[in-house]
Amino acid sequence: MNLQPLIDHFESYMPFEESEKQLLAPRITQRSIRRRQTLLQEGFPCKQYSFTVEGCFRLFAVDQKGTEHNLQFAADNDRPEARWIADIGSFHSGRPSRLFIEAIEPSVVLQIEKQDLYFLYLNIPKLDRIFKVIMENNYVELQNRVLQTISSTAQERYLTFLEQYPGLAVRLPNTQIASYLGITPEFLSKIRKDLASS
Repeated sequence: MNLQPLIDHFESYMPFEESEKQLLAPRITQRSIRRRQTLLQEGFPCKQYSFTVEGCFRLFAVDQKGTEHNLQFAADNDRPEARWIADIGSFHSGRPSRLFIEAIEPSVVLQIEKQDLYFLYLNIPKLDRIFKVIMENNYVELQNRVLQTISSTAQERYLTFLEQYPGLAVRLPNTQIASYLGITPEFLSKIRKDLASS
């Protein structure tokens, strides 16, 4: 198991001592995930935070009509906080999730279970601070997204998506991006065409 991507990620916030790195190793598991394989299914509790080493994931809900609604993406080579994926409410409460996490590409993740994360918080206090910063950044992004949903045009939302997930526009099919933006794939194609011609 190669922990270096995760250590590099943590050290982008603050440096780690060698002894702290040694504490991480037995508390982390690595998994290889096939395309379309799920890390989480609706009705089951979310038991891990997952850090994307390779590949791309989506967090989504399915409404009563069977329509999928993408809430978040996590991908390698993206902004640091955008490499983590979990149903945070289910993770901390232990309650069944109403969400799915699915691999969009063949992927590799490093996972931390709740009891291991709490152990690491106690024994590496800076890790607790790092996760608070990550969660605060994600919360700000969520607030901005809710505000955009009620006050921005679809084209403005797409341009913000390009800023938030700069590498994903070329990796994701139109259907996945459209689901995230709350529009049809056909309307997204029109937006892209309009932007290309302007």
